[in-house]
Amino acid sequence: MKTESRSRVRAVLDRLQRLNASEDWADDLNPAQRSALGYLVRANRFSRSPSQVADYLCTTRGTASQTLKALEKKGLIERSASDDDKRTISYDVTQAGFDAADRVDSLDEALERLDTESGVRLEETLSELIRNQLAARGFRSFGLCKTCKYHRPDKSGLYCTLLQVDLSPEQAGQLCHEHSAA
Repeated sequence: MKTESRSRVRAVLDRLQRLNASEDWADDLNPAQRSALGYLVRANRFSRSPSQVADYLCTTRGTASQTLKALEKKGLIERSASDDDKRTISYDVTQAGFDAADRVDSLDEALERLDTESGVRLEETLSELIRNQLAARGFRSFGLCKTCKYHRPDKSGLYCTLLQVDLSPEQAGQLCHEHSAA
């Protein structure tokens, strides 16, 4: 991409991010809390630890922990310890958290006005941009379970060959920290 074009695209993305962030202060949440809550809503049950939230948000473990504590204090998520290892922490979204994450803002409304073909192209282009930037920085990609090389449909349903667990159709559409491109 030529420098002039790259500069214009970068300016458009910056403007879009600023417009979106200005609305992310609604409902007593700051943008970091809204991002973490949005991630937890979309993440599968194996991808909800503080370190995985930090990886997804590209932030420190300490910042992610403080963000999660604030969400828990607001009653939007609940903390649970693993039955196998009490040191292993995971978070589940409460109904209040789902309600807060369901908020429709002006970006949602603008996306609704796009025709289907434009929406698909935009998603593909932005996803490629994110993958390239994550790869350049050495970060995990995260991805939908159903697009992972370990995801297998079999006679009894869906299965993750990496974690060796059965999956529901709902889980196949959730984000996973173990995702590996097929």
